[in-house]
Amino acid sequence: MLDFVRNNRRLMLMLLLVLVFPSFVFFGVESYSRFMDSSHDLAKVDGRTITVQEVDNVVRDQSERMRQMLGNNYDPRMFEGAAARQSVLDQLIQQRVVADATAKKNLTVTKDQLREAIAAIPAVAQLYGADGKFDEKGYVQLLAQQGLTPEQLESRMRFELATQQLGSAVGTTAFVPKSLLDRLIAIRDQQRDVQALNIKPADFTSKVTPDAAALKAYYEAHLSAYTTPEQAKVEYVVLSGDALAASQAVTPEELKSYYDSNVQRFRTEEQRRASHILITAPKDAKEADRKAAKDKAQKLLDEVRKHPETFADVAKKNSQDPGSAEKGGDLGFMGRGALVKPFEDAMYALKDGQVSDLVETDYGYHIIKLTGIKPSATRSLDEVRPELEAELKKQLASKKYTELADAFGNTVYEQADSLKPAADKFKLTIQTADNVTRNPNPALGKDSPLNNEKVLKALFSDDAIKNKRNTEAIQVNPTTLVSARIAEYRPAAARKFEDVEAQVRQAYIAQKSAELARKDGEARLEALRKADSASGFGPVMTVSRAKADGLSPKAVDAIMRADAAKLPSVVGVDLGADGYALYRITKVGTPTQSNAAQRDADAQQLSQLAGQTELAAYYDALKAQAKVKLLRPAKTEDAAGSAPATN
Repeated sequence: MLDFVRNNRRLMLMLLLVLVFPSFVFFGVESYSRFMDSSHDLAKVDGRTITVQEVDNVVRDQSERMRQMLGNNYDPRMFEGAAARQSVLDQLIQQRVVADATAKKNLTVTKDQLREAIAAIPAVAQLYGADGKFDEKGYVQLLAQQGLTPEQLESRMRFELATQQLGSAVGTTAFVPKSLLDRLIAIRDQQRDVQALNIKPADFTSKVTPDAAALKAYYEAHLSAYTTPEQAKVEYVVLSGDALAASQAVTPEELKSYYDSNVQRFRTEEQRRASHILITAPKDAKEADRKAAKDKAQKLLDEVRKHPETFADVAKKNSQDPGSAEKGGDLGFMGRGALVKPFEDAMYALKDGQVSDLVETDYGYHIIKLTGIKPSATRSLDEVRPELEAELKKQLASKKYTELADAFGNTVYEQADSLKPAADKFKLTIQTADNVTRNPNPALGKDSPLNNEKVLKALFSDDAIKNKRNTEAIQVNPTTLVSARIAEYRPAAARKFEDVEAQVRQAYIAQKSAELARKDGEARLEALRKADSASGFGPVMTVSRAKADGLSPKAVDAIMRADAAKLPSVVGVDLGADGYALYRITKVGTPTQSNAAQRDADAQQLSQLAGQTELAAYYDALKAQAKVKLLRPAKTEDAAGSAPATN
């Protein structure tokens, strides 16, 4: 059937046209679209749907952001699989219910709050000139590069700030009572003195004498352990945006034009370095106190005017700014907007080495000395050439990738018996890999497309195995398409008993020895609970949840959970292939916590956890009120990850 469709595509298209056209006549275009789209709905929030396409878009955006952030350390597999897609669907559902709750509660932000939030974005902050004026044109260009308008950014920021109010109103109100905090810290830090008695399987191997029948029965019961998994030798080609970027040529004219459009990015505004002496006088202080502070500051100003070289010493002895006094009043280099306006205005009015008059702010009275100027500067085209070339190549490659993607998908589909036509047409190398299985193989490298879940699923489909046809063009990241085919297939096969008899014997003896060690340990444990004895136990060691002293997590957990109301107490732990262990607990204690800072940190961390728990419960309540309905899971096969074959 698939061969018939593949070889008679035009006929099938005509048939589909005959079947589809009446549907438009009877139902209308809009109704038809809704009917078709409903099959891609994943969830409903208050009657509004969340579609596969929306999840695809978020997964693609998040993947691209992480790729840009992590560079060579980026692993596309973190965005693959049903779990990753379901997580994105959950995020979209939560955004919807939070947005509805924000609107219903009429939460909003003021224009000043919105302006401050946008101005705090580093890229936006750089658009303020030395004179304090804002580069509106540069702002519009900056947003345009991100596909946004000022109105869209303001809308997004307003929404984000409003929803943050909702979360903080719930999460920041949580607290942990002192009694509970003390109890939790005591449990976490509790220490127990224990002695260990290890019963090893090796001590019982001589007692295990398997016959041929026992070994054959063990082999048959564990046949999967002695089966060679299905494997394939695979050929594949990769159409990569990164490879296209490396091959792009950028002309000097293109580079110059791109530089001129982005020159604002490479401009550093003027910075000034200053030292100051502060005599504090809060704005709400008594008039007499403020006058006394001003008089003191004036005397110091007179002193440094007479002897400017003593400014640092005077600041160390007299300045009441704890952050800079010990450094002779030095504040370092800073640009506009870093300090309060009266201070900044006075500093920018000075010449290098000049001392100001008294400057009054809400903090008190300042004496300012300008100690350095870094003039504004713009990095030249030659300085930023490598950076701009890489960016421009990436943009050109992205455009070319978009142009080639459909053609690549069509070629591997229409000439499905070989990857050579696609390799020749797009100048790609046919790569090979052997011992490929249905599961990712670290030996292939974490960046190998043959470790991609979608590629493996397509590669080991019945059609691909039987007919050795190319897979469709599969998108493994936003700018990479892969098509693969099986060149040689080897099905799974059980190895003969005679070939693995030695391995079977070794595994059988290890299992039976571990069972004998466990039975002996359980018998000793029962005896010790009736009549305690330290005979055979090792030296005392102190164990806590934070200090395992070489013990396995399972052993530490058993020791810390054991009932210590009556000491000594004995607990047994089955360590599987490592045997059985008995632990004799002789003492329980809790160290005195003398570090107040650590206790405060513990309290803060537990309060945050409590806040997160309350916030999660609040979100669940919002979901219930919003009548959230999951229509179906966000499965991997839903992803629009392949380039469709089109005429």
